[in-house]
Amino acid sequence: MEEKEEKYEVIENFRDSKDDEYVYLKNVEGRNIYPRQGLKTSKERIAELSSSKNKIGKPSIRKIEEKVKTEQKENISENSKENKSKE
Repeated sequence: MEEKEEKYEVIENFRDSKDDEYVYLKNVEGRNIYPRQGLKTSKERIAELSSSKNKIGKPSIRKIEEKVKTEQKENISENSKENKSKE
């Protein structure tokens, strides 16, 4: 069974010192997903970039799945509030 590679959204621009200074840009398609196509990365590197324990001192990436779940929770919460106000 093939293991699916996890993808991360770039939330802060950064230059990847572990990938020949490749530049990731949060609002530029093709540069806003980590890791870039063809790059294999370690769990330790993901943890470093996901935390404030890196050169820029704040998280640079977040798991795409987490963003989707957060947005879904926000939508459910808003819908619940709207439904209660209609009652």
